[in-house]
Amino acid sequence: MSQGLPAAGSVPQRNVAAPGNQSQPQPQALLWLQVRPRRQGAMLREERGQAGEVRGLHVTPDHIHVFPQSPEDDDRKVRRREKNRVAAQRSRKKQTQKADKLHEEYECLEQENTVLRREIGKLTEELKHLSEALKEHEKMCPLLLCPMNFVPVLRPDPVAGCLPR
Repeated sequence: MSQGLPAAGSVPQRNVAAPGNQSQPQPQALLWLQVRPRRQGAMLREERGQAGEVRGLHVTPDHIHVFPQSPEDDDRKVRRREKNRVAAQRSRKKQTQKADKLHEEYECLEQENTVLRREIGKLTEELKHLSEALKEHEKMCPLLLCPMNFVPVLRPDPVAGCLPR
């Protein structure tokens, strides 16, 4: 094992004098985990507190060593989590409002689409009716049956010659 670290899965122990002067091993307030790094080599990140004690995380290729944190760090972490929680709630609320607005817009567009489709149907029926009426009218229209309309004549009003006097 590298750098005198305990075996993977073991908890570091320290000897503490118990009543009766017997030394009993006690687990330390440290956590050792075995990790499989993506690349070889050790990485070290440390933070120093006001008293100069080292807090933070020490990573080696085989283990992660977590140092105890100060109450200020805990308070900062709690404030950060609370701030993050509030921001997440705000984000979810905003997302929900946006989804509701889009749904309302969708409903309005669906209603408008339905109205327009009905209008298209009515206009199509009116077009059929007017086309049939025009065909019936063309069969007996005196202007269309007048021979003068088939001959090009330079008169200001060619229709006037076909009308009865």
